[in-house]
Amino acid sequence: MSLEIAASARKARHLLIVDDDDRIRDLLKEYLARAGFRVTAASGGPSARKLIESFDFDLAVFDVMMPGEDGFSLVRWLREQRGRAGRTPVLMLTARGEPGDRIEGLKLGADDYLAKPFEPEELVLRIEAILRRAQDRPQGPGPLSLGRCQFDADRGELICDGEAVRITEAEVALLRQLARTPHEPVDRLELARGTVDPSGRAVDVQVTRLRRKIEDDPKTPRYLQTVRGVGYRLAPD
Repeated sequence: MSLEIAASARKARHLLIVDDDDRIRDLLKEYLARAGFRVTAASGGPSARKLIESFDFDLAVFDVMMPGEDGFSLVRWLREQRGRAGRTPVLMLTARGEPGDRIEGLKLGADDYLAKPFEPEELVLRIEAILRRAQDRPQGPGPLSLGRCQFDADRGELICDGEAVRITEAEVALLRQLARTPHEPVDRLELARGTVDPSGRAVDVQVTRLRRKIEDDPKTPRYLQTVRGVGYRLAPD
């Protein structure tokens, strides 16, 4: 696919370029903008973090060798973020082409690794390949709103009133099962399958504990509901 033909498909794609070298950063921004992408650039980790916290990006390009915070540290921080930001695809650019560096970047959550010097057209092709994979990747429903709480099934996190709430692995597994089919009842014995008590009593205990954390009035639950004769239902906003 030529750059001219592909450009129309790239117009909505917002890229973040992070490189401390002014010349390289400007060249990348100019080339990728000419190729049809929307491009925002940052000179290092601190400015990149502020941009990531303020905007949604379809893909980020991080240089590894930067003073202060390097690209490895930046991608580690990015993967710790909740929601869409933490899932942003990352391409790492560096003059270091050793296999160990490449493996380190991939272990931290980078999607690809391109060593300098490189052909600009190869950069575009790599970016497009990553974006295609991200588009084809099955996406979860995103965080579910439960009143003052949110449950992120991808990360296994429960946030209430802006604070992380400690939940056990068993409680995470239960919420994930219910979150797969929100507003639909799930059989109690199906929820108990694979737990320490297949009779369902352990599920009942977990539901009681979760209601204390999620519900304003655990005795009259709004979000984690009992369906008589069946089991339980998660009813997000």
